[in-house]
Amino acid sequence: MAQSLRDLYQIKVSLNGVKPPIWRRLLISSVTDLGDLHEIIQIAMGWTDSHLHQFISGNDRFGVPDPDFADGALSEEAVRINSLLKKEKDWLTYEYDFGDGWEHKIVLEKILSYKADETVPRCIEGRRGCPPEDVGGVWGYQAFLEAYNDKNHPEHNEMAEWAGEYFNPERFDPAEVNAILSGEWCSRITNQ
Repeated sequence: MAQSLRDLYQIKVSLNGVKPPIWRRLLISSVTDLGDLHEIIQIAMGWTDSHLHQFISGNDRFGVPDPDFADGALSEEAVRINSLLKKEKDWLTYEYDFGDGWEHKIVLEKILSYKADETVPRCIEGRRGCPPEDVGGVWGYQAFLEAYNDKNHPEHNEMAEWAGEYFNPERFDPAEVNAILSGEWCSRITNQ
């Protein structure tokens, strides 16, 4: 399918290494830059944007360059997603929280024709709740879930209190994500 100046991309964002899988299916504009995509992923996954991040495509890394730390990362702000994901099944990596090392695989599932009345970005589907921030990555999350899910575990009460009353590892509601994505403060992303 030939791309127009602005198409809709259906992407799937999957959190690597977590079983059962945690993922989101999103519709975004093909001209979304990586800075905006970072914000969209944070909202869709349920992260709090409390840590550093980067996108990795081949040998290139994109993020928010730090002038005090020359790590070779290119600025994400001017890089549009359609310059990296050009055809269906192309993919890239999004890493969040370098300490915990949360890696997400972003796959371009479909390129759709842009429709003037289409609201994007939008979450159309997903599975399971996001891990709590600072839980210790994939291994820490698995240990956390063992304690959280077993009322007889010696650390159950501590983990349940730490995660908070609203945490539910099985719950995900796209309508909640879309309410945030359509909020006033996200209007610049929505109206690309």
